[in-house]
Amino acid sequence: MTGKQRREQLLDIGRSVFAERGYDGTSVEEIAERAGVSKPVVYEHFGGKEGLYAVVVDREMQLLLDMVTGALTGGHSRELLEQAAFALMDYIDTSTDGFKILVRDSPVAQSTGSFASLISDIATQVEDILGLEFKARGFDPRLAPMYSQMLVGMVALTGQWWLEVRKPQKSEVAAHLVNLAWHGLEGMERHPKLVGERQN
Repeated sequence: MTGKQRREQLLDIGRSVFAERGYDGTSVEEIAERAGVSKPVVYEHFGGKEGLYAVVVDREMQLLLDMVTGALTGGHSRELLEQAAFALMDYIDTSTDGFKILVRDSPVAQSTGSFASLISDIATQVEDILGLEFKARGFDPRLAPMYSQMLVGMVALTGQWWLEVRKPQKSEVAAHLVNLAWHGLEGMERHPKLVGERQN
């Protein structure tokens, strides 16, 4: 096996073990044992568990971001919302181990981010779409960043729930997500106020 092949093998095994056991429950010994190598080989390639974990997280974050941004191919605003929801659901479906790793808080200081920062990156992509929609409907486009965080967070949390239950089908979940988000946006008040007693 070449050095590059060994590195890829260790990444695949590390990804699987981190998804199964979490960061704290994973050891360099187990990764080395599953790969059929000694512990020093893992250290040679990644400097230890932290380095391996950081690379796994970075790769998964990039894959998810690429899937979402690549899915936003245009069309009506509702269609763009559908494309974003489907892309996240597709990622959860096809990269279950990666998603399990991303939704856990990363204890590694040198990893480039966390699930929260990834969600923020995806929300930035959605922000432009929402800003145009807000402007067209007479809403303050400066609120688009906040609403994009809400929308993407809703999809991400629903995805976590769906990962465990796997029902209903992915397309039905995406349709319901878009239904709530789109009709919520459609009926939005220009200047919402709280109706309860608490105001601050």
